[in-house]
Amino acid sequence: MTFTASQDRYDAMRYRRCGAKGLLLPEISLGLWQNFGHDRSTQDQESIVLRAFDLGITHFDLANNYGPPPGSAEENFGSILRKSLGSYRDELIISTKAGYRMWPGPYGEWGSKKYLLSSLDQSLKRLGLDYVDIFYSHRFDPSTPLEETMGALDAAVRSGKALYAGVSSYSATRTAAAINILQGLGTPLLVHQPSYSMLNRWIEGDLLNLLGDTGVGCVAFSPLAQGMLTGKYLGGVPSTSRATVDDSSIFPEHLTEVNLSRIREITAFAEKAGFTPAQLAIAWVLRDPRVTSALIGASSIGQLEENLAVLRTPTLTADDLQQIDALAIDSGVNIWAPSSTD
Repeated sequence: MTFTASQDRYDAMRYRRCGAKGLLLPEISLGLWQNFGHDRSTQDQESIVLRAFDLGITHFDLANNYGPPPGSAEENFGSILRKSLGSYRDELIISTKAGYRMWPGPYGEWGSKKYLLSSLDQSLKRLGLDYVDIFYSHRFDPSTPLEETMGALDAAVRSGKALYAGVSSYSATRTAAAINILQGLGTPLLVHQPSYSMLNRWIEGDLLNLLGDTGVGCVAFSPLAQGMLTGKYLGGVPSTSRATVDDSSIFPEHLTEVNLSRIREITAFAEKAGFTPAQLAIAWVLRDPRVTSALIGASSIGQLEENLAVLRTPTLTADDLQQIDALAIDSGVNIWAPSSTD
């Protein structure tokens, strides 16, 4: 059956300008980091993506290594595009990244021009697209001159294979350098994608101030702290949870009694304030106007709809934020710290 998008798909979603640039992004974007590999039902994946679009999500975020196996999320999303969303391409913001290991040998990871542009070509082939809207350097490469990495992003934009350039998990110092290099090349940095949550507040201060001052957008990933802020780990780790998988982004040392106690307090506050724990976590990330979009994942339509219902919840008051601030403490869950520190 041919997919026809809902006519009221833009009615409930709110959109924010990406920094000082012309692009608008939905306040909530859908990331395909988890749940969109070959280990999950393609029918379920398509249902989630199409429902997201019907609810106003226009931004779908990928990377070359998303799966499992690496590359499969792009392949599966490309299939959804061809089957159902192709006629809506001009309503979509599709992003991908390169930085982590994708193939053997010295050219299969990090930030060289050889790797980044080869990876982009592979991503476009998997997606079945001529271009992506945003192409990111997924992580800083300490062994490659930043001028080369940024030059690759500039080349991607100038070739028409990407419309905008982005970086992910770069420190404030490295982001400032990237902004200056790209500005000189004539391809301004559109957006930074850092991890950010109540339990991982590293971007506050230098990085957020830099992004605000220079007009660069911010797409915050892992606003639920790899699922910890949903409350699902309070009774132990479910056997079906990705925390039991070897390549999980959640480690046993994250689930300390100190962290679990803090999450219990956040959960109790959320319920008292009329939020689910996940909704509160998303609303908190979006409290700062310098954050363009919160990037969430979804394993079901129900989970997606529950999280998007945050758009209909009351705005957090100054008193709410003061109480949350006492609970929202860095908790050692930033597994991307090696890239985001100097």
